[in-house]
Amino acid sequence: MIKTAVVGGTGYTGVELLRLLAGHPGAELAVITSRSEAGRAVAELFPNLRGCLELEFTAPDVARLKSCHLVFFATPNGTAMTMVPELLDAGVRVIDLAADFRLRQPDVWEQWYGMPHACPGYLEEAVYGLTEINRDAVRQARIVANPGCYPTAVQLGLLPLIEQQLVDTEHLVADAKSGVSGAGRKATTGTLLCEASENFKAYGVAGHRHLPEIRQGLEMAAGRPVGLTFVPHLTPMIRGIHATLYARLRDADADLQTLYETRYRDEAFVDVMPAGSHPETRSVRGANHCRIALHRPQGGDTVVVLSVIDNLVKGAAGQAVQNMNVMFGLDEQAGLGGAALLPRHGVPPLFCDLHPALPVTDMENWIPVSIRPDCHA
Repeated sequence: MIKTAVVGGTGYTGVELLRLLAGHPGAELAVITSRSEAGRAVAELFPNLRGCLELEFTAPDVARLKSCHLVFFATPNGTAMTMVPELLDAGVRVIDLAADFRLRQPDVWEQWYGMPHACPGYLEEAVYGLTEINRDAVRQARIVANPGCYPTAVQLGLLPLIEQQLVDTEHLVADAKSGVSGAGRKATTGTLLCEASENFKAYGVAGHRHLPEIRQGLEMAAGRPVGLTFVPHLTPMIRGIHATLYARLRDADADLQTLYETRYRDEAFVDVMPAGSHPETRSVRGANHCRIALHRPQGGDTVVVLSVIDNLVKGAAGQAVQNMNVMFGLDEQAGLGGAALLPRHGVPPLFCDLHPALPVTDMENWIPVSIRPDCHA
């Protein structure tokens, strides 16, 4: 049994990690930390964990963390890097769900995250935990940098094309949409119900922190610099990411469907859907899956890849558990076998009045429809 700790157990990512670990057959949750909730029962703050977790939150204490085999950091950027060296020296392995160890170059990290890195010497050692790419390295890692949510959806969507050099890598476009939980649990004006509901907007167009992470991964696959335009958007749903990816084909005769099906044939958490499908965010809600579909509008030389994940699961906590399974030689699917949870929330009356034909399940969903020539939404 793997003795685990979660540092930062009160955010959306943290509680999702608690949910997954509480039901994991090979992991024991021994320590859950929170400075603000120290002494409070976890199940009191999160009633969905009643009967699953009997622990209380404790203040972060490196001495207690050293008693564990693995420590997850579900903390703000800049926290893990202050504690990781001491934990590694004690033989504890680490998975960081923040961005502290994702970028290989300290100056690039400092540019995008606005602070000096506390332990830049560990950036080279840290393994980037996109398991479908770095499984062998993850298996041996002392510290795993869990990928960001947008980078997971974008990289899994584009990598087969780049690995086989089938597209022009100088003009890649990633148009991505995320649910509001991607902004975290801290109260901010932009994520208030009255601000985010019935609204849709782009943000970070001039440059988002996930851009250098995505570019780093794509460049490693391409073996050269890539040109990427990445534009994230905030959508009025709680969770989910939908990435629409555009690339210019070099080989118009390439069998893209076979390429993707072959590349991900042995990947339990990547689902290549039938050609022309439209994956929906609700189809991965609560599940550690990435669903991908391919399109070539009007048979032209542009390939459109649709990639959906749950930003809190495959984009965060689920991927962290997947990495834990690989690190400790467990079944990679252990604790992650559940099907997606289709939302069944009622639509507010006013919204029903305006859209009487809208199915109730579409309030927590994002799906493009304009690719289909027969659709007139």
